[in-house]
Formats: sequence, structure tokens, C-alpha cells
Amino acid sequence: MIKEIVKDEEFLSKPAEPATVEDAEVGQDLRDTMESLDDCVCLAANQIGSTKAVIAYEDAGRIWVMFNPKMVASIQPYEAVEGCVSREEPSQVKRFKMIRVSYQVLSNGNLVRRTKQLSGWTAEIVQHGLDHLAGKLV
Repeated sequence: MIKEIVKDEEFLSKPAEPATVEDAEVGQDLRDTMESLDDCVCLAANQIGSTKAVIAYEDAGRIWVMFNPKMVASIQPYEAVEGCVSREEPSQVKRFKMIRVSYQVLSNGNLVRRTKQLSGWTAEIVQHGLDHLAGKLV
């Protein structure tokens, strides 16, 4: 279901709660909402009103969903300026060119742990989503 984008800074400042298999709908809502927006490449659950640790991001023309993602390794820091659908003004942030993320996916009604190495633009947008889950305004 397409959800309205949350812009309330107090709500966006709260860290996410762990997601469970019962939160599968949040992943679908993130997909649906991203597809309805122009120029949206990453979306966190709190941006659509959910308190759960779920993000969706676009890579190679496909939308991927991560449940309970955590950055477990990073190299090559740099400064970036990013826009956000929940904020009016761009933010200057520290990012890493390469990251490793531990996360879960839904598989046969269960959450299954995965690890993915990301670089470049994809690494940057996933870090943006991770900041949202930590309650950072970006």
C-alpha cells in the first residue's frame, strides 16, 4: 500500500524497533511507496509511519528490502550532500565508499540472515536508510 511520507522530526528521531516476520507488510508498503515517488532511491520504515527496522533501496532497476540491517564493516570515508523525501534541506553527511551489511530477508515465512557487500552509490543510499533507522535526521 502506498503510504504518505512522514516529515515529523520528533517521530523520525526515534530509533527503530527490531522487525519480525509479522512486519512483512512494511516491506511491501516501502516498495509500493518508492514506486509511486519520483527520484526516490531509498526509504526507511519510519518515513512511512512504521517504527520497525526495515529499509528498501533501488539497485540496478530493482527494489530490495532489508529487515534489521546493520553495517558491520566500512572503508574509505568521504563527505556527501544528500537530499531526502522527509526533509526540505539537504544534509552534509559522512559516508563510506564500501560497506558490508548484515540483514534479514523473508524466505518461506521466516527471516533469514544474509550479508551483502555494497559500494559506490548503492552503499551511500543504504547508509542513508541506516541513518533513518538509527533516528538520525538526514
